[in-house]
Amino acid sequence: MSVKIKWVDGMKFVGNGDSGHSVVMDAGPEVGGEDTATRPMELCLISLLGCTGMDVVAILRKMEVEWDDFEISILEYERAPKHPKVYTKIRLLFKITGDNIDEKLFAKAIKLSHDKYCSISAMLSKTAEVSYEYKIENKKLKEE
Repeated sequence: MSVKIKWVDGMKFVGNGDSGHSVVMDAGPEVGGEDTATRPMELCLISLLGCTGMDVVAILRKMEVEWDDFEISILEYERAPKHPKVYTKIRLLFKITGDNIDEKLFAKAIKLSHDKYCSISAMLSKTAEVSYEYKIENKKLKEE
């Protein structure tokens, strides 16, 4: 595995992994950054959402569930007051939109990701209480 970061200037870094894609990180002015990119701790939350999102999509596809829109957001998070300021609480909202979403299947896909498949969730759960809720929006009702 080849993962590295390179300092650009100030507090800005560019990271690259085996995929060859770059990620830019920066800090706020209060710690010498220029606020030009995502913070590393934000990337942890984004990684959590990406990991569980990919799990849920893969599971729903295997279940042959069709949907029109799907998104996950962080409803709230808390961090420890002292260094290292790890996440101590993270609450997610899974939201799916479609015509006939089976609630049991959607809930099962989320639970499988949370309990079994999502590596990022498993790691963050070592320091944080990771919880979730979900919402199903009927496309037909939404359009009326």
